[in-house]
Amino acid sequence: MRRWAAKCLPSRPHPPTVIRARTLALTVATWNINSVRIRLDIVRAAVERLRPDVLCLQETKCQDDKFPLNAIRELGFEHIALNGQKGWHGVATFSKHPFTAVEKGDFCGKGDARHVAVTLDAGAGLDKPVTIHNFYVPAGGDVPDREINPKFAHKLDFLDELTAWDRLLADAKSPDGHAVVVGDLNIAPLETDVWNHKQLLTVVSHTPIEVEKLTRLQAAGPWVDVMRGFVPPADKLFTWWSYRSPDHTVNDRGRRLDHVWASRSLAPHATAMTVLKEARSWEKPSDHVPVALTFG
Repeated sequence: MRRWAAKCLPSRPHPPTVIRARTLALTVATWNINSVRIRLDIVRAAVERLRPDVLCLQETKCQDDKFPLNAIRELGFEHIALNGQKGWHGVATFSKHPFTAVEKGDFCGKGDARHVAVTLDAGAGLDKPVTIHNFYVPAGGDVPDREINPKFAHKLDFLDELTAWDRLLADAKSPDGHAVVVGDLNIAPLETDVWNHKQLLTVVSHTPIEVEKLTRLQAAGPWVDVMRGFVPPADKLFTWWSYRSPDHTVNDRGRRLDHVWASRSLAPHATAMTVLKEARSWEKPSDHVPVALTFG
């Protein structure tokens, strides 16, 4: 194993959550990295473990002209789409396959770097071109009241704009191509997406109004929650553990804030999922872990 992997990985790693069905064709990974430049080592470690064809990062916190492109290309990603800004937000998508199109959405008129979409042609291994939308939905602050918390109001408005966005709806329903939505959507919609449903009903990320808006967004596509095709809705599934917890492995107080949705045409082609839970215990971790879905 390469030296950087030995440095970053635990000496006795726990196996990731892996559910596999059949031969792989295109693997798409998503991860809120929480500042890419200070976490390049664990990006390398995750790529070594997951071997994605496409890697989508959120909260990169890096301007485009400051992005560590050489390090990303060394990982085998020659095709790079960036939407960054100084110190905040930021999304980036890296691919081993060429893009035929790149698009950056601007929502709520704030100029925040929260979306980038790329389209891969059929040469990526699927029967039709696939468009991958990479989102970083606003977190929403601490108080779930839009009247006194502008951050929460921004989150709700952002979700409303996405639900009505013609481009996203067209991609979901296109007869000529497939589509995927990935990213940190900052909402845990199901009761089993949080460690304690009743305690978190008044906590931002699991409030009824957020869940209702995310559900409307999903239904508008309609989009298929392909993660829950591998882990039944009755079972717990987390991708985020707070930095405030002294040891997340003891109480396992997590939430599923990271999602992978597919258009109805693509969802039946999902063959494998990995939630790399061990990444939360790596050196200088993000509070999120990578999620990878394979389509073939």
